[in-house]
Amino acid sequence: MANHKSAKSRIVRNNKRAVINGARRSRVRTFLKKVEAAIVAGDKELANNSLKIAESEMMKAVRKGVFKLNTASRKVSRLSQKIKAL
Repeated sequence: MANHKSAKSRIVRNNKRAVINGARRSRVRTFLKKVEAAIVAGDKELANNSLKIAESEMMKAVRKGVFKLNTASRKVSRLSQKIKAL
């Protein structure tokens, strides 16, 4: 247990941030699943539109510090390769 006021404040703040970051991560995963579903369905146009939205969400998460830039870039790259293969 924290003994200092600042340490107690950090515990509270860290818990709040964990909830917010979890929601952001979940939101990104949802958009990625939509792209994957479009790829499985074979709908290239829907997959491209979904990827555009998902990429925007990923980069927003990168700016907020939820994901690293290279991770987001790798995921976008792999999805775009799958779409091109359709």
